[in-house]
Amino acid sequence: MSIQKRFTDQDFDRIKAAVKEAESKISGEIVPVFVERSGFYTIANYRAAMIGASFFFLIIILLDRYMPWLAVYDPLFIFLFVAVGGTLGAAIPHFAQPAKRWFVNQKHLDEATRKKAENAFLQEEIFNTRHRTGIMIFVSFFEREVIVMADRGISKVVEQKEWDKIVRGIIENIRRGKIAEGIEVAIKRCGEILLEKGFRQEPDDVNELRDDLRVQ
Repeated sequence: MSIQKRFTDQDFDRIKAAVKEAESKISGEIVPVFVERSGFYTIANYRAAMIGASFFFLIIILLDRYMPWLAVYDPLFIFLFVAVGGTLGAAIPHFAQPAKRWFVNQKHLDEATRKKAENAFLQEEIFNTRHRTGIMIFVSFFEREVIVMADRGISKVVEQKEWDKIVRGIIENIRRGKIAEGIEVAIKRCGEILLEKGFRQEPDDVNELRDDLRVQ
């Protein structure tokens, strides 16, 4: 499923309005970034191919063991039979993307999501604010992971547990099928945290980053 299919035009408008409302009171910038997935995970195809080839080779062993009248001992046939198993195995995660998670461990998912989030932080120039007060709300759907990343002007005074609470809230809303609502609540909470820490809007503040949701 593409990102565009996960949101309606009304959802995009609501998120943009939530960002604008939150930023009207604070000297900070809040940037939601959504990606369908953070990595390609070709290792999943290799692992699935190995499992498929091994399974087909196991069939040959079982036939030889229990049904020898069905077994074929031609080396070329065995090679082709096992190769077909590997090809079919590799095709499963390639064409059925949700199945790809079966062949990727959590460490790979975490590393890819963190790297993608860091790249998005730079690509969207969230660091490009006068007082380094940008916040990125990053959601990667395939990995089912959320990262809230604040620039150094904010991170030095806001504890990580505050962002962790926001992350848990977004994930819970996504599980309930309320993606836009979850992002709205998260944006509002980010604004409240900045107000609590004294990041109030100053007379000369300008909107340094656009308010809409970024889709990659």
